[in-house]
Amino acid sequence: MAAEGRAALDRWILSGGHWEVLAVRDGEATVALLTCDGGQEMDRVVVPVEGLPAP
Repeated sequence: MAAEGRAALDRWILSGGHWEVLAVRDGEATVALLTCDGGQEMDRVVVPVEGLPAP
């Protein structure tokens, strides 16, 4: 699941979307995928903390 989340986050970033870490627990981060034009949350993914890209 975390690998799928990282792939989704990478696609989101490449398409120009913004993201925000909402919570960190047990080495995993819950990340909100936000629109680039208004910051509306469109989805959430779980990724390993050490795999988070630099903001």
